[in-house]
Amino acid sequence: MQTEVFDLFGHDIYVSADHRFGTDALLLAEFAKPSPKDSVCDLCSGCGIIPMLFHAWGKPPARTYAVEIQDEAAELMRMTVEKNGLTDRFFPVQADLTKDEELFRVPRGKMELVTVNPPYYRPGCGEERLSQAQANARHELLCDLESVIRAASLLLKYGGYLKMCHIPERLADIFCLMRKYGIEPKVMQFAHNSDTSERPFLVLVSGKKGGKPGLIAEKPVTVTEMNARLFGKIND
Repeated sequence: MQTEVFDLFGHDIYVSADHRFGTDALLLAEFAKPSPKDSVCDLCSGCGIIPMLFHAWGKPPARTYAVEIQDEAAELMRMTVEKNGLTDRFFPVQADLTKDEELFRVPRGKMELVTVNPPYYRPGCGEERLSQAQANARHELLCDLESVIRAASLLLKYGGYLKMCHIPERLADIFCLMRKYGIEPKVMQFAHNSDTSERPFLVLVSGKKGGKPGLIAEKPVTVTEMNARLFGKIND
């Protein structure tokens, strides 16, 4: 496995050609906003980018579990955790989230927050042009949207939050499946590439386990705004 070390706001993260990260992860990490007292689980974690952003930005959660099924991605996470001295609070879990006996290596019903940047596309939508690892990450070959939301519901405590990103075309599916598994959609926010882009490329959704009905649509966010915040070009 050929690896690269990426400087993530003063922390190191290992990536490879098949397991990298993009804008979606940055937007989701900003949207998630865990508390320093939280126990958090990141599903479909890849190289561990979401948990590492929590640490790189300061005030990370008390304990973070990161579930990933693919061997190489899980190994990259383990290397990153050791490199940054986080073995006491960041726990990579190599597991198939569709199998309860593997999923419950994470404490069941104990998470205040579950985050997930899942595979977006159904099988048959171009995965043959990707490496197998890339296809697994982007297409619903090893897990689908329902299995992801079911897993989140099992891990969350009552009153805990699921925060996820996905493509806008799947928003109706997300809302229906959240309610099926007892997670009430509470906040949605579209993400645009710029102020001039007509259509969002991403939707961020927050749902509360056992929550009451009531959905808030937040002002859309742009990648330009996010980059300015992250790199100190504007004052919040």
